[in-house]
Amino acid sequence: MMYDAFIAAFIALFVIIDPVGIAPVFASLTEGTSKHHKRSMAFKGTIVALLIMVFFAYVGKPFLITLGISMDAMRIAGGIMMFLIALEMVMEKRAENKQESADKLDEFFEDISVFPIALPLLAGPGSIATIMLLMNTHEGDLQAQGMVIAALSLVMLISLIVFLLAGKIMSLLGPTVNSVITRVLGIILAALAAQYVIDGLKGALIS
Repeated sequence: MMYDAFIAAFIALFVIIDPVGIAPVFASLTEGTSKHHKRSMAFKGTIVALLIMVFFAYVGKPFLITLGISMDAMRIAGGIMMFLIALEMVMEKRAENKQESADKLDEFFEDISVFPIALPLLAGPGSIATIMLLMNTHEGDLQAQGMVIAALSLVMLISLIVFLLAGKIMSLLGPTVNSVITRVLGIILAALAAQYVIDGLKGALIS
């Protein structure tokens, strides 16, 4: 039973978080930064995402109810924030923003670990809703819920490894290819952001 809970949770979380799919986005967001910064953002991003997911796994439902926030509202807000990042990627404004941030940050590179890496790319509305649903399915069974958290931890570990490798792969492609990939990923990210907003609006209107 516990093994089944682990497998089911792992498959669901791996598909919805999709670490392989967002790894190129991570590489594009950290393009031109130092190896230390890339490594730091990868570790901090996955750790923060894990903490956010664990928080919502155990107290997410009552927390949102207390604040009067629906998952549809989170989808819309997350979609808008993601769209702003996507716009910067398509218009190649991120290089300018990195330079502006250089005067403000000790590491001379902006901290993207919390936003958008941890939230909403890793711990997005879909993954938060999934972990809440999985925990609710095994409500009262602490061992099964422990397996869900173990599956989540494994997915985050895989995400970290993929992030660390993604930067090296992108660096081998060269600036021209990276520029093209960044713009294409920006468009894809914008489409994903739009889908978040559409899903949120649909859910809000239907309810």
